[in-house]
Amino acid sequence: MGVRDTSAFGALGLGARLKEPPAPELVRSACRLETGDSAILWEEMSLADLAHIVMLIEVHVVPEDIGRRLLGSLIELHHTPVTDVDLDPVLGDLYSNRESWVSRRDAAAAGWLSAGRARREASTTAYRIAVRRRLLELSGAMTLLVTAVLDQAERHVDTVMPDYTYLQQAHPTTVGHYLMSFAYPMLRDLDRLQACFARTNASPGGGGSTNGSRLPLDRARLQELLGFDSVITNTRDAMWQADGPIEVMAAVVALLVNVDRLAEDLMIWATQEFAFVDLADRHARASVIMPHKKNPYSLAYVRGVAGVEIGRLASMANVGRTPSAQVDNRIFAYGEIPRALDTTIDTARLMTGVLRGLSFNAEMMAQRTRDGHGQATDLAEVMMLEGGLTYRDAHKVVGSVVRQAVERGMPLREVNADLIDEAARAILGRPLVLSPDAVANAVDPAAIVASRAGTGGAARAPMLDMIAECRTRGRAASEWCASTGAMLTAAEEALVKHATALAALPPDAGGSHTTTRRP
Repeated sequence: MGVRDTSAFGALGLGARLKEPPAPELVRSACRLETGDSAILWEEMSLADLAHIVMLIEVHVVPEDIGRRLLGSLIELHHTPVTDVDLDPVLGDLYSNRESWVSRRDAAAAGWLSAGRARREASTTAYRIAVRRRLLELSGAMTLLVTAVLDQAERHVDTVMPDYTYLQQAHPTTVGHYLMSFAYPMLRDLDRLQACFARTNASPGGGGSTNGSRLPLDRARLQELLGFDSVITNTRDAMWQADGPIEVMAAVVALLVNVDRLAEDLMIWATQEFAFVDLADRHARASVIMPHKKNPYSLAYVRGVAGVEIGRLASMANVGRTPSAQVDNRIFAYGEIPRALDTTIDTARLMTGVLRGLSFNAEMMAQRTRDGHGQATDLAEVMMLEGGLTYRDAHKVVGSVVRQAVERGMPLREVNADLIDEAARAILGRPLVLSPDAVANAVDPAAIVASRAGTGGAARAPMLDMIAECRTRGRAASEWCASTGAMLTAAEEALVKHATALAALPPDAGGSHTTTRRP
């Protein structure tokens, strides 16, 4: 969109207060940004316009014949793709472009489009409709991601692997238990998205400007027509909220950080040095110069998205950090928030595909567990329980045993009671005389996992309980997405149908009518 003739600016009467049209440099920068980004809100602003005029007709502010003509133009515009409309940045934003389009067809009717409504009300309403749709879509994508995680976790309930902290071997665990540590954060992400949706799906409509309106605007009717769950009570707050975009981005960033942490682990595990996982070829990319490489491109993309959206969160907080009732947080949010949600939706779907195509190298994981020293905690606890030591003394003895095992190049599973007694004599001045069976059980990875039978543990029974719980929560979230989406679709379709029918009524269908105004 370049700089065009400014006659349209004057034709709308926008130059009555100002002597000059917008400067070319203003058009090229702020106006072009707002007009271009607002195009994302095309269909949503169409719904906002239709609901506003329907409401104005019903409360007798707009004469019925004028209102029907205006609805007729708006219905035509509603069915016109934004790509077929030549948006002019000289007009400043999407709202003024729409008004200009209607004015070229019926100037007398177009003059009523802004009755009782600021341009920011129209764009804010459209923004909320656009964001609520995407929040629902993201929630739906996340339910599928959670399901993919749970499917893999259930498949690998008994697949033993070494857990890691600081990228150092920790306790023996299972792939299933590891994956469940991501299922729960993703379910919390769904909770956050649902809470965010509830605050987003509130109508700002009918606020007049900042303090309400002299006109008998029916805010509840606008809420109903547009499928909002509630009305934002304070009219000034309805127009100028800065925390909404920040909240949406915070929920997006929390979600992406959770997904990224899994992606980061999988990138490490996909290296030859670990060789724990193998991505499906369809989620990898070959090197142009090194024929042997299989790059985990999908996982690198997830990491990059997380970084970019963290930046968007910071930007939304910064543009909202102004005196109240400023335009900054609005004009930048129109494009940035929907784009962030669209990108995150695609990323969640990508990660779902990666997990569905991912294969785990169970043999390598088992070998690394057997050949490591992650059984040390259990060995110390056996010393405490059977040898009568404090845990601190047991910790010292096992630390010495592990050091000697490392120096001798042996895994902990090869440690016997004699080596333990040797370390105990050096540290405690006496042997422990543990039974060989007790030592063998303490260093057996499968036995260690089976001992974690408490709530949330890695043993089979608590694992199956967690998977069942998470599936129930995931299904509930999926059902909420489906039912809420159906209600919104029904409301939007009913609005268009009602407006279309109202526009088609003959001039005398409603009887004689005059515009009603408050004194």
